[in-house]
Amino acid sequence: MTVTGDSLGREPIVLDPFVTDLDGESARLRDAGPLARVVLPGGVPVWAVTHHEEARQLLTDKRLVKDIGVWGAWQRGEIPGDWPLIGLANPGRSMLTVDGEEHRRMRTLVAQALTPRRVERMRERITELTEGLLDDLAAPYRAGGTVDLKAAFAYPLPMYVISDLMGIDPADHPRLKVLFDKFFSTQTPPEEVVATLGELAGMMAKVVAARRAEPGDDLTSALIAASEDGDHLTDEEIVSTLQLMVAAGHETTISLIVNAVVNLSAHPEQRALVLSGEIGWDAVVEETLRFSTPTSHVLIRFATEDVAVGERVLPKGEALIVSYAAIGRDEKQHGPTAGVFDLTRSPNRHIAFGHGPHVCPGAALSRLEAGVALPALYARFPGLDLAVPASELRNKPVVTQNDLFELPVRLG
Repeated sequence: MTVTGDSLGREPIVLDPFVTDLDGESARLRDAGPLARVVLPGGVPVWAVTHHEEARQLLTDKRLVKDIGVWGAWQRGEIPGDWPLIGLANPGRSMLTVDGEEHRRMRTLVAQALTPRRVERMRERITELTEGLLDDLAAPYRAGGTVDLKAAFAYPLPMYVISDLMGIDPADHPRLKVLFDKFFSTQTPPEEVVATLGELAGMMAKVVAARRAEPGDDLTSALIAASEDGDHLTDEEIVSTLQLMVAAGHETTISLIVNAVVNLSAHPEQRALVLSGEIGWDAVVEETLRFSTPTSHVLIRFATEDVAVGERVLPKGEALIVSYAAIGRDEKQHGPTAGVFDLTRSPNRHIAFGHGPHVCPGAALSRLEAGVALPALYARFPGLDLAVPASELRNKPVVTQNDLFELPVRLG
């Protein structure tokens, strides 16, 4: 696919598939203006909204829809079915891919299942899982040594939580990890893309079938039972919703926990404020969400007509991504210290979980997990610190998630 400059003569910004410098790339996106021409891995050209206020406006603009059939490049056959990001652009029929009345219908039914009360009921289980993982970290052979905190704590906790919530067998965790790594990666070989999507859908369908046969006190059973005026979600809708919520429900929280630890280690004066009790852990969660947003870029909305954004126009039939990594440090929203990790920031009005009708339904759960996990982690290991310089930490080749390969720490 040939990619040229825009009407203002600006060359597109090619997103690095290996994410070697997310902060630098995000700064270039902000500098390009609120609407920037970018190229996704695989040579796919789209547009990105990179400033806070314009993102809020576009996320509620009814001229932007989730229907991939509106995308001109898709209509012309320019997007291959084995494109590594196809599962994020066209993930099946769920809340993520419908608008208007259909979105309201599906979100209403999902909201019946994922109630604030159900989320809050998870607190005790999250605390139990957290303490168990910390006990393992505190084993004598690890005390004072180096451990990959992502593999030993930040990954298993959200996966166990989302599995408990959705009724997924923990025995499936190893295979799910492999599949979701392939699902998000820009480096998944084309011949594995379709197979990965098919296997994930099959595993979710197995969960739905099991819960239909034997309902339990889990979200999948609640999704099956949810009804509005006799209307129910179809099995296809439940499978796609389940896959969406499992993917977003664990990946976002992994990154939130990991990035909080990285930021506190890189800013010991800020860490001292929270360990002394002068600043609450909720401030750590919110500032991490803003400063190191777990989601780098969200795919995709499509313009049903020309949409003016600043001095540029998002043309009809073009695709838009929301570049949350750039948006979180927008000085027009957060002032001249937007590029500083500051736990005393107030107010801290970010949109790390989205805005408008498609705002993330699992935001409360992610905040709850991090709000339990982080204080428990530092209460057990107040001397916890990075085992390598922050500059040596490596991002995974995932353009949608701010995700590290590993997080080596010394427990202290």
